[in-house]
Amino acid sequence: MDHHEIGVSVNSPQNIQPNTESGGEINLLELLRMLVRNLPLIARATGVAVLLSLVVSLALNNVYTARATLLPPQKDSGGGAAALLASIGGGGLAGLAGGLGGGSADLYLGILKSRSVSDAVISRMNLHVELESKNADDTRKKLQKLVRFQVGKDGIITISADYKDSAKAALLANTFVDELQKKSLQLNLTKAGTERSFLEKRLVLAKQDLKSAEEEMKSFQEKNKTIKADDQVKVAVEAIARLRAEIVSKEVQLAALRNSMTDENSEVSALLAGLSRLRKQLNSMSGTGEPGGVIPSVGNAPSIGVEYIRRLRELKIQEALFEQLTKQFELAKINEARDSSAIQVLDEAVAPLRKSKPSRALIVIFSAMTAFFCAVIFVFIREYLSRLSPEDSAIMAEMREALERMLRLRRPEQ
Repeated sequence: MDHHEIGVSVNSPQNIQPNTESGGEINLLELLRMLVRNLPLIARATGVAVLLSLVVSLALNNVYTARATLLPPQKDSGGGAAALLASIGGGGLAGLAGGLGGGSADLYLGILKSRSVSDAVISRMNLHVELESKNADDTRKKLQKLVRFQVGKDGIITISADYKDSAKAALLANTFVDELQKKSLQLNLTKAGTERSFLEKRLVLAKQDLKSAEEEMKSFQEKNKTIKADDQVKVAVEAIARLRAEIVSKEVQLAALRNSMTDENSEVSALLAGLSRLRKQLNSMSGTGEPGGVIPSVGNAPSIGVEYIRRLRELKIQEALFEQLTKQFELAKINEARDSSAIQVLDEAVAPLRKSKPSRALIVIFSAMTAFFCAVIFVFIREYLSRLSPEDSAIMAEMREALERMLRLRRPEQ
């Protein structure tokens, strides 16, 4: 009798639970029966989710993506001017020519993301009204969400613009291209103009110094008749003149770099170190000199020839300076006249024919799958709670009451 009662109580409807096999595994047939019994609920939940997601997706505006690709100027874009200067012995000038144009893709990426370029695009397209912004900062934030800038491994810059109108998406991308060209040209011309102005002033002074040196040399020769230095002294004077001209050339490069860099920069440090070595060499050649040297110093020249050599040295130095500064000045005028930082537009943005988002099919499918799994989980939880033992039911009731008390206590405080 007792054994029979135990069997009835275990198999009674009130205590039916997913049976387990002898190995302790869940009875899949029982789970399947549970799902079939609640299939109408699962189907309704999934159907409602599909309908809602379909309505929402249809209400979303189509978004079109337009893309423009750019090729930044290469860093060695000194062109024919740099090659010409290198061929005539202006190695330092050729480096200056290459430095005036070009730049890495990251530099132009930074210009694209700058506030000045964004404000120019906003003003040209009247985005304050288009984006319904409260203020300028709000407009910039909304614009940042519409455009993306990427640099490929090949250095090509891609500008992607999203907009609800395909024509305006292309216009937005092309406007960024246009403003980038204007800004880079403005920055390059400012640098080139500064170079030209600096060199022009130096060239005027060099011309005056050369004229003074020529007049002094002429007066000295007229006063002291013809004086001719020996070959060794001539070699020394020419070497000093070349050194002095090289020092001035590097000083001009240093002045140009210091307009945009600090002394901690590697290029500036290298120029400073090179200048220091050249100045030491110049001082040693212009001083007394050591006996037995290959090239005697000016101080070792005999009698009145010393004064002649000094004047000849000054004249040669001024001639070399004038020649170097003239080359640099002509180069600066060329760089100012041409657009040495022109960005090549590989592909202009065109109005896309197909939308890029939203993907309505994916939205509906994802919503249906989410609703289906949520409904299945809800069914399992509901079945589990309906089969709790009296003891577990009492625990659940106690927890529910505790939560209700907490909510009632918090309401007066709010």
